[in-house]
Amino acid sequence: MEYVLMIVDNEATLAAAPAEKIDALLARHATLSDELHTAGAWISSHRLRPSAEARTIRRRSGKKAVVDGPFAESKEVLGGFYLIEADSMEEALEWAQKIPTFDDSAVEVRQVWGTTRTRRWSET
Repeated sequence: MEYVLMIVDNEATLAAAPAEKIDALLARHATLSDELHTAGAWISSHRLRPSAEARTIRRRSGKKAVVDGPFAESKEVLGGFYLIEADSMEEALEWAQKIPTFDDSAVEVRQVWGTTRTRRWSET
């Protein structure tokens, strides 16, 4: 089963962090990625650019509009993610607990249904 481990950060915390703290955090991510690779659990992982660079397409009354920023108005934004292979939610949670984050960050864990390419997007 595939799980996405979404890292939710407070961008103000990231912006205020000294460069050496960010570098140390990224080094810990590299170590975790190596551990996931070794275990055969790694599928993909990516750090996302700041939300100020994001654009969102919203549909209202059948019309689409492109707006600046992330999908939600919040101090917390999706900062990156890991897509992993795990046998259970419990195993995915064990990996998620290893993700290096700041104290005010969170990691959301969700099982992936599949993709439109595989046609596995429902519970059947």
